[in-house]
Amino acid sequence: MQPLLIGDRLDRLRAALTTTHAAQWRRLHEQCDWYRGQTPPAEHPLASITWLGPAALNLALAYRLTGQPGYLAEARRWIWAAVSYPHWGKAKLPDHDLDAGWLLHGLSLAYSWLRDDLPGDEADALRAKLRLQGERMYAFAVETEGSWWSSSYWQNHNWICHAGLAAAGYVLDEPAWSDRARDNLGTVLDLMPADGSDSEGVVYWRYGVPWLAVHLDLLQHAEGLDWWRRGDFLSRTVEWRLHQCAPGFEENVDHGDCHDRRSGHSVALYHKLAAVYRDGRAAWLADRVARRHFWREAYASGVKPGVMPEAGYELLWYDPRVAPQDPAESVPTTAYFPDLGQVTARTGWDDTASFVSFKSAPGGGHQAWETSHSLRREKGWDTLNAGHHHPDAGSFVFGSHGAFLAVDDGYCNRKRAAHHNLVLVDGQGWAGEDRYHVYKDLPYERQPRLRDVLTAGGMVHATSESAAMFDPALGVRRVDRTLVFTPSGRLVLLDDLAADQPREWTFLLHSDWPAESVDGGFVLRSGPGQAWVRRLAPGDARVATGTTTVEANPTASTPSLRIVRELHTARVTVGPARTARLLTAIEPTSALDPAPATAEAVDCRSGVGVRFGTGETVLLAALDRHVDGAGVRADAAAVILVPAADGRPGRLGLVGATRVDVAGRTLVDDTEPMTGVLPWPA
Repeated sequence: MQPLLIGDRLDRLRAALTTTHAAQWRRLHEQCDWYRGQTPPAEHPLASITWLGPAALNLALAYRLTGQPGYLAEARRWIWAAVSYPHWGKAKLPDHDLDAGWLLHGLSLAYSWLRDDLPGDEADALRAKLRLQGERMYAFAVETEGSWWSSSYWQNHNWICHAGLAAAGYVLDEPAWSDRARDNLGTVLDLMPADGSDSEGVVYWRYGVPWLAVHLDLLQHAEGLDWWRRGDFLSRTVEWRLHQCAPGFEENVDHGDCHDRRSGHSVALYHKLAAVYRDGRAAWLADRVARRHFWREAYASGVKPGVMPEAGYELLWYDPRVAPQDPAESVPTTAYFPDLGQVTARTGWDDTASFVSFKSAPGGGHQAWETSHSLRREKGWDTLNAGHHHPDAGSFVFGSHGAFLAVDDGYCNRKRAAHHNLVLVDGQGWAGEDRYHVYKDLPYERQPRLRDVLTAGGMVHATSESAAMFDPALGVRRVDRTLVFTPSGRLVLLDDLAADQPREWTFLLHSDWPAESVDGGFVLRSGPGQAWVRRLAPGDARVATGTTTVEANPTASTPSLRIVRELHTARVTVGPARTARLLTAIEPTSALDPAPATAEAVDCRSGVGVRFGTGETVLLAALDRHVDGAGVRADAAAVILVPAADGRPGRLGLVGATRVDVAGRTLVDDTEPMTGVLPWPA
């Protein structure tokens, strides 16, 4: 008979339930008490049944730890409901997808922990059901190798289904199942991006990445293999997740398919990452969510089953020896994640900080794009399933004072560039868009990218290139967007645009609430936050406002579910022209006590510039790399001047600089381009 899965940990936990693990034990008890008041459906509903897996696991774990017969009775009731269904999953790929993966995992652990306490006929029925479902899942994985989730290494279906197959393989002593799942896991860990980013976005990070931890935990227990440091993804993903938190940590930056902005936290996963990597930041985030945001996450999140059914793993994975570390003490306010082509910045880790996230990368990120095309050439496999990655290269999300001001579209089934803060060409977005997986079957060279990245000294500079993503018939030669975030939280956007023939170029800016026209620009307001949007060039643009409707069904297993979101959209159009340059400044302020707009264009002999009232000055020359204005002459893509303020010294941000003269003094003179920060005045 196979040993109990993670049985040694259960023995140690019993003594800790009323001491170091009291809060986690209370959460598990509350969740089990909730099950007691529910009735699992007698017949398989049309909607997803993933939640039956955690129910069986949580109740079985509570019984195993306490011996209380009520937990056993409840576990039997929930297990029997799942066993009685002829198939696991109904609306999409019955027996072969997420429902089956979730239930294989949860009921396998429940069987491992309860097999000696179940009546003989029930134990036999559960074992037979696990064998049947495991055989179905394994056969599907083998038959579909090279397509769909069996070989889609960078997405949640692959991780969940293989983790469920592994659990059943270990419990039923089916090494073919667990071996296949283990080999897949090794490939996944080798291929996940080393910067810890996830192209599926925060919501699917929260939904999928815990299953990598589940599988690694099972592997370490069942086979003695410690793969936690195989690849760098898991050890670095906490920092990526921190930088996807909106100020206040309750909401999240919603690039990619995001059901909402409150579906981003897994306390259990934070505990496991804290325990494995001795990461106090993960421990701090777990504690912060558990104490301040847990019930909002539980009831406002659109991701199901959600944070409450993770109570069992929250208890199993908690390690009280890891001291929480406030990210404000150790995590920089700016970051660059090269695989996803993403830069993030914030003015601080406080709740009312200004923040931005800006990204530009191929479908699935660079690692997935390169590897998937290589596998297609070598094996004919279709491994890139980037359906949750949007056509958003060059887009940004921005907020301040506790509010989102420039927003993304969230979840969308028919994805379009027009749903993002981007530039359209003759009203058109990307070639091949208006479908779920906009990167499917695109040629290898159809890649956007991020260049000229600076993330230091409280400032960010980066340039997105996305011309390759438009229909070749449009003759688009350049769609370059340079974004600068200053230490005070201001944004400067420079769009350099070119095509073979005269085209109309339309700048889009989406918000939760309607933008109001003010003095040649806009004001964005949302609750406590506000931002002035100043159009500094060109002067002959046509301005309009309207709405953009985004519709989605976030789960094929529940066909009736429909989400409709209305974005409020400001449109700035120039042309027809072969080339165009749009210069925009965005200044955040409090909506309750707004400061006036201060952005003004700098008179430059070469390049363009923006000066703000505090003296912060941004000079840009992304194309010819020569700046001449505001007392600065430089061979550089960008020069950012930040005066001393609030006890911080002045500083000079440079991008690709070989020579820099400020007020007649030469600060840089080198043949090797410099990107970094210098003291200023020198």
